[in-house]
Amino acid sequence: MPLIDMPLEELKVYQGVNPRPADFDAYWDRAIAEMRAVDANVELVPSKFQTPQADCFDLYFTGVRGARIHAMYVRPKNVSEPHPAVVQFHGYSGNAGDWCDKLAYASLGYSVLALDARGQGGLSEDTGGVKGNTLNGHIIRGLDDHPDNLLFRHIYLDTAQLAGIALELPEVDPERVYAVGGSQGGALTIACAALEPRIKKLAPVFPFLCDYKRTWQMDLAKDAYAELRTYFRQFDPLHEREDEIFEKLGYIDLQFLANRIRGDVLFFVGLMDTVCPPSTQFAAYNKMTAPKQLVVYPDFGHEHLPGVTDRTIQFFLD
Repeated sequence: MPLIDMPLEELKVYQGVNPRPADFDAYWDRAIAEMRAVDANVELVPSKFQTPQADCFDLYFTGVRGARIHAMYVRPKNVSEPHPAVVQFHGYSGNAGDWCDKLAYASLGYSVLALDARGQGGLSEDTGGVKGNTLNGHIIRGLDDHPDNLLFRHIYLDTAQLAGIALELPEVDPERVYAVGGSQGGALTIACAALEPRIKKLAPVFPFLCDYKRTWQMDLAKDAYAELRTYFRQFDPLHEREDEIFEKLGYIDLQFLANRIRGDVLFFVGLMDTVCPPSTQFAAYNKMTAPKQLVVYPDFGHEHLPGVTDRTIQFFLD
């Protein structure tokens, strides 16, 4: 089989190369405290899209830094309560998708809450207000400012806040709240379960936002990671600040949050992935100490992985 990364035996023990900031834990403890101090002011607005089997709502809440965040909320009708819920996350630059995407879970008696990541393709706000470039690129947003202003810090907190809202819904069983997503959605699934450890099960699919320096070393800072190359070319062309930059990115490197997860993990990876290289994903997987299962697709890259949805649903049902 051709290789674009390490052999599988090496991937299974790989621990990552991106530096971990010395104050990483304090950083995220401070961030969580900021999130918990926010008055979420949750609002449910009935959607124009409705079905006989489920009620559909636009859910709004206030996140950190005052941003009004949007999620789609699908609640099944005529099911016993409390019932399970799934928190869903979308790919980079996208949005929460169509209502019909959530109906498979609703048909099983599950509620679904699907986040629009702030500043991307949905309805969530990006309140901005950082020094440095804002042309594009959420990874590098805030990189020239204080680490507390990194945009992905706020997006990670949004995932945990939405999960917390789900956990407090009277119709939801807090012992059966799960998280799922692919690519950026896989990354946000990890972030959600790390920052809200009451998530009982999670199914990240080829997660983004792990081990940035490894992606750089593999010359794969393109596609989803292109902004890393853009940043160096425009703001540090001689790489005089390379160590500093990768260390600051370490605050939003999910391999370092992975050990906070307490729920059961079903992790999917394709070994031909040149968008989110397998080694970067294994850097996070190998640091997970919760019960975990790995599903490897040897011949697949960053694309549809057959059977993932069925296997995920079965994982949540078991």
